[in-house]
Amino acid sequence: MTPSTPARKRLRAILGAAVVALTATLTASLPAAAQEITLRAANAFQEGTYYARNFERFVKKVNEEGKGLVQVNYVGGPKAIPTFELANAVRGGVVDLANTTTSFTTSVVPEGLAFNYTHLTMAEMRKNGTLDYLNRIFMEKGLYYYARTGEGIQYYIYTNRRIDRADLTGFKMRIAPIYRDFFQKLGAQVVQIAPGEVYTALERGVVDGYGWPLIGIFDLGWHERTKYRVEPGFYAIELGVIFNANTWKRLNPQQRQFLEKQAQWLESLNVDMGGKDAQAELKRQQDANIQVIKLDDAQAKLLVKTANDAAWAAIVASSPAHGAKLREMMAPK
Repeated sequence: MTPSTPARKRLRAILGAAVVALTATLTASLPAAAQEITLRAANAFQEGTYYARNFERFVKKVNEEGKGLVQVNYVGGPKAIPTFELANAVRGGVVDLANTTTSFTTSVVPEGLAFNYTHLTMAEMRKNGTLDYLNRIFMEKGLYYYARTGEGIQYYIYTNRRIDRADLTGFKMRIAPIYRDFFQKLGAQVVQIAPGEVYTALERGVVDGYGWPLIGIFDLGWHERTKYRVEPGFYAIELGVIFNANTWKRLNPQQRQFLEKQAQWLESLNVDMGGKDAQAELKRQQDANIQVIKLDDAQAKLLVKTANDAAWAAIVASSPAHGAKLREMMAPK
């Protein structure tokens, strides 16, 4: 029997209501789809150079694995945003994240230099609460320290004039904030120059040498203008990715979980830096006729002590609120 017109209408209404109810039930049972966010990123180091590469690998990996969740628009290196302007660009939201070093962010977070003055590894600092303490400071100043992209190697004095003591009196040295106070304690006249301008400064005799980690001088061509590397080394390299604090806060739980997993992968790459990469660099410098000056035991101890004393005195002076606590937590014992 065919239902009458009124009956058909009632049946359609009942079926329609059932469909709506079923759809609502199914929708409520599914996890909410994460909205994709696109983050702008920059690099303090020239694209393709040693200290830029792992971050560029990170960007590629995030874009491949984060479709629908997180994407990164990489604007490039210092030609996009000058090295010493990058920290303020991140804090101001011009870019959302950057690969840089706390040596280049001291104008915003001077306490960040403590990363360079400790023997603690990143894994140890994550475990014992040191990173949490540092990030409270970073967040107060509009930044968030996300992941470390370099550790396991030391800084060295590179010079074109021979020395045999922990003394740079009469030397003009290129510096970054990390070792400004140390080089001044050694008697040097210091000049802060962006990495991209150092080759010309060496070529023209504007500086007699510079401080730099073990790895990286070949990318910038400095080996052509460098005669000596002084041992022992000092401090510990730190490179890291910083976020704009507000950007980090507004990530939803799925996006943050995804990025924290990527941070673990990014930091796992640091093993090669302190291992096979460092050994390869020693040979490469030897082949380039960069001579090693090994200070005697007394002068070597004096150099390291001067470096550490200058570093932590500067941290305490620049941060009365946090310096003493950071020294207690992080200074070599």
